[in-house]
Order: sequence, then C-alpha cells, then structure tokens
Amino acid sequence: MTEKVTKEPEISKEETKNQDIKKQDTPKGKSKEKVNLEDKDHAPVEDWEQYLDMDIRTGLSPESKKISENIFLTRGLNNIPEPEKINCRQYNYSSCKLPSYDWISKLDISLDYIEFPIAEVRFKNSHKDFFLLPPDGVFKVGDIVAVEANPGHDIGIISMLGLQVKRQMEHKHVKASDVVKKLYRTARYADIEEWIATVGLENETMLKSRYTAWDLNLKMKVNDVEYQGDGTKAIFYYSAEERVDFRELIKILAEQFHIRIEMRQIGVRQEAARLGGLGSCGRELCCSSWLTNFQSVSTSTARTQQLSLNPQKLAGMCGKLKCCLNFEQDTYIQELKEFPQPNVQLKTKKGRGVYNKIDIFKKIVWYSYSNDASTIFALPLDKVKLIIKMNNEGKVPETLEEFALVNQKKVEEGNNISMDELKHIADS
Repeated sequence: MTEKVTKEPEISKEETKNQDIKKQDTPKGKSKEKVNLEDKDHAPVEDWEQYLDMDIRTGLSPESKKISENIFLTRGLNNIPEPEKINCRQYNYSSCKLPSYDWISKLDISLDYIEFPIAEVRFKNSHKDFFLLPPDGVFKVGDIVAVEANPGHDIGIISMLGLQVKRQMEHKHVKASDVVKKLYRTARYADIEEWIATVGLENETMLKSRYTAWDLNLKMKVNDVEYQGDGTKAIFYYSAEERVDFRELIKILAEQFHIRIEMRQIGVRQEAARLGGLGSCGRELCCSSWLTNFQSVSTSTARTQQLSLNPQKLAGMCGKLKCCLNFEQDTYIQELKEFPQPNVQLKTKKGRGVYNKIDIFKKIVWYSYSNDASTIFALPLDKVKLIIKMNNEGKVPETLEEFALVNQKKVEEGNNISMDELKHIADS
C-alpha cells in the first residue's frame, strides 16, 4: 500500500522574514501562549479583575504637597505663622482670595494725607471687615492683630491701611460712621498659638458636621467652617436648595465641639468664591480674585451673544451660568442695533434669504434660502444693508452667492439640549 505524501506549501523569503521578526518581538516564555488578537473570532476574554487593585494615581510634587498641607493658605499665608513674630512675613496678597495691591504706598506723597483711622482686616477666604485703629500704636500690613468680636475676640491679619482703605470703603458703599468694631492690639504669643491650634481643627470639624447633617437627613451641604481666633465660636457656611430646619443640628454640634455655633447660608456662587478654582479660560475664578457683587445671569444673555445653548459650555465651576456672560452683554446689545432684525428676509430671483446667525466682531450675517436650508451664506453687513435697500426700491438681485464671502453646510447646534437643563443652570 502506497503512503500518501502531503506536500508542504512553499514559503516565500518575505514570509520567512516576517516570521523571524515576530519571534524577535515575542517576550521570552510567552511565545507559545501568544495569541493573535487580530483574529477576533478566537480572541480571549480579558480579565478585568486584575485592574481592580491597580493604583493609577501619580505622586504629588513637593510644591503641590506643600500647598495642600498649608492650612493657612485660606488666610493668605504661604506657611504657618511664627508665634514669636508679630508681623507675619508669610503674608502675601497674591496668595489671598480677593487680593488688594497697595499702590498708594508707592506714591511720593505726604504721610499726613495717607493716614486714615480705619484698617481692613482679613480672616478666612474672602471674609474681610473694617475696624477702628487705636489712637496709640503703629501698625503695618501683615500684622497679626486681635480685633473685637461677639463674643470674645478674633484674630486676623491687616490687609490694608491708609487712604487705600478709604477708597475701598467708597467702593463697597461703607460709611466711616458705620464702622464701630475696634482693633484692640497686635496679637500676643499665646494668641497666635491658640489661633494656629483652632485653624487646625477647621477641616475635621467640617467633615464631622457633614456626617451629622447626613445622619439627620438634612438636605444641606456644609461647605466651610471658620473658627474664631479665641476658639469660642465657629461659623458654619452651608448651601441648600430649600429651607432647612437645623435646630437639632446646632444642638448636636454645640455639644460635640463645645463652642458657640453660627450657621450662615451661602449660594452656589458664593461657595465657588470661597473654595476657589480655575475657570475654563485657564485663569483663577473671577468671584475668587476680584468679583464681589453677583448679578443675575439668564439664558437670554447667551441668546443675545449668539452662543450655543449647551449647559456644559455655559455653566461655570458653580454649576450656574458663567458670570462673565454679563461682562460683554452691554456691548453686544449696542452692536446689535446696527444689524437687521432676524425677521427681515432678503429677496432674490433664486429665492428668499432667511436669517440664521450673525458674527458681531467680523460684521457678518449668515443667510440661507427658504426653500433650501442646507447651505448658509456669509454676507458682509454692508452687503446685507445694500440688498435691503435694493428690495425697498423694488430691485431684486440674482442670488445671494454673488454677495457672499463664503458658503457652507448648515450645522445644527443645541438640538439635543433639554430646556430643563438650561433652567437648572440659570438664575431664578
């Protein structure tokens, strides 16, 4: 019986070369277990459990670690103050929320003109207040001082002196006769030590108060806690969408921390201002750096500026419409007066031109034909006014194309946006 010999297919030099390269790329000990993943029908199921215990966090840089551990950064200090030194070298106005630069001190003017009997004292985050200076004593910006509080005394840092305080009071519409609280003295060694100890308790107190509020099923969020310098009182800043009965919460917190409790409600915009952060523009939040009065922002502002009604793009860090939408609103309203009304149509022999959108900065108006809305045409503002003038005189041009700078396919924006989402981010 003759055996049947199977002839192996000839392998070309090119295929042999590719096989050698694959063998070189294959790790040692895994050549037999190597599975061709390109073969989708025989691809193995990946075991996701091996990734559960994987730590993908990156380590903090020394500078980031230093910043995160600095509990006095909220008071404008780049490090913990030294109790034996009255003037705080660690104070830096650029580290503060709502900072103020002392430009008057650089002017060559009389000291008598600069002097003013009131000082501005900084506390935590954006909390600042005005105090009467004592008749005797010399104070400087950065001095740690003891000031009048109710009850007891508080510890703060002088952030502004002299004529600049007068300008600041005029800006905030505060009269000198309304300032009644007194600045007692510069802080003593024991005062600063106690101040450092109480500031160290703030973060832990905030977390415990949050857990207590959750246990009581209160629909509120404790955003921040600020201890008074003498440790006898603490202000709890919270935000809530509805009215909250926190009488039971105050009893529990007072019993737990043995201090006097003051609850102070703030909005989501004030919360973002106190906590700080970076906006989508890459700069520090306006409410955290210089903005003090919050004006209402509505979706009509975005419509006036021809913006896409997308909540993800229009909302800021606080979850509400960005305050910066109001900054250019007056300019847009003024410029829109030069543009034709949206209901004005351009008559041509090819068809009627229907308004789509405008570009205020480039002075361009986009139109499309009423019988073909798939293509839009960019017309300069002067050409649009010319066509309207021709229509009023009974003249009709051939097409929009002869006046257009460019034409493109129409892209629908914001069709999938729910009105409920827009109402949620708008100020009521």
